[in-house]
Amino acid sequence: MQVDLYRHKGMRRALVKVLHSKGIRSEQVLAAIEAVPRHFFFEKAFLEQAYEDKAFPIGEGQTISQPYTVAFQTELLDLKPTDKVLEIGTGSGYQCWVLLQLTPHVYTIEFNRPLYEKARRFFRTYNLHPHAFHGDGSEGLPQYAPYNKIIVTAGAPGIPKSLVRQLAPGGILVIPVGNEKSQKMLRITRTGENDFTREEFSDFKFVPLLGRSGWETSD
Repeated sequence: MQVDLYRHKGMRRALVKVLHSKGIRSEQVLAAIEAVPRHFFFEKAFLEQAYEDKAFPIGEGQTISQPYTVAFQTELLDLKPTDKVLEIGTGSGYQCWVLLQLTPHVYTIEFNRPLYEKARRFFRTYNLHPHAFHGDGSEGLPQYAPYNKIIVTAGAPGIPKSLVRQLAPGGILVIPVGNEKSQKMLRITRTGENDFTREEFSDFKFVPLLGRSGWETSD
């Protein structure tokens, strides 16, 4: 179990200033980034990298997302403390911990079993309590739907119909959609039973979304 020292908190404050300079304006999101000790997800030898605004490998062909990307997606969600949010792609658990700063009602699903098991151990170690599942996140988590917000942390070839069906009225889906090299960040808002609005934002590069409604179907 790692410790969070004054030095680490100072590095996070510096990171928050970088994110603000790049356009992140939500005080709640910036406070969440400042509260979560990102170095807990890194080996001690990589402490300096933990607070750089860069993605970093976590094994299994996956990465811990760039802090700007985490902040950008979280800001688009516009989370309220009462919102129930579904995260597609638990990964390291970093994005999940940021979400937990904003609402206690976090459901997260991971396709890769070794990453899922590692994240579960991490959550237990640091006394975090998301509802964590292993499975095909491209199909969502219909047994606990509807969700006020859904965030997808992997690049999808299209917008999975199963995910938009799991949005509550007024709910928001934030998802990167494109090819395997580059994706456009989208925000889909459910405005009626069969009515949705679509907004497009910047280009990003995510690892591929795996599963039936993603790029691959094999585990």
